[in-house]
Amino acid sequence: MPASFSPAFYHRPVLQVARDLIGCTVVHGRCSGVIVETEAYHQIEPACHAHAGLTPRTATLFGPPGRAYVYRSYGLHALLNAVCEPEGVAAAVLIRALQPLAGIPAMISRRSIASRGTRGAPGVLRERDLCSGPAKLTQALAVHLSHNDTHLATGPVRILPREGPWRQPEILAGRRIGITKAAELPWRFCLAGNPHVSSPRVPVA
Repeated sequence: MPASFSPAFYHRPVLQVARDLIGCTVVHGRCSGVIVETEAYHQIEPACHAHAGLTPRTATLFGPPGRAYVYRSYGLHALLNAVCEPEGVAAAVLIRALQPLAGIPAMISRRSIASRGTRGAPGVLRERDLCSGPAKLTQALAVHLSHNDTHLATGPVRILPREGPWRQPEILAGRRIGITKAAELPWRFCLAGNPHVSSPRVPVA
């Protein structure tokens, strides 16, 4: 298994890191998936949690680059982000979707349990739907709030560099989704043509 990125990888503009994470691999325990979709967030724009300044919740965002920022969305789901830029500047990349690689039976089991808890008996989960959204992928990989402010180099959640067919991905950029503030910014990045990207897909220019 290749070595994880050093903090220097994340010590760069968040838009660069968001692009460069496409094709990389998230690993947690025996489960892993290739990143096929990301979104960038920065304190200068109102969709970022840190736009209002330093709080106990946003302290990780202002901390050293290369840490995991994990927060609860709408009181329900933990979402995984990679902290970027120099310490003191709040910016992060939201990991929006993965293509599952390893531990798929465990992912199916976790996602089925999560679906049963919110909607009753779940339907049949297709592999393309396991990690096609930021809440889905954290359920599948068992990423929790306890992983907030942990190192993405040493884990327990790690991000590994591109390998093999993922080395030169074709990347599309579009508007971020699921937000109402600064939604016009083209800060969402997707692997072109990949079926595991969340909906709606970024249109081809």
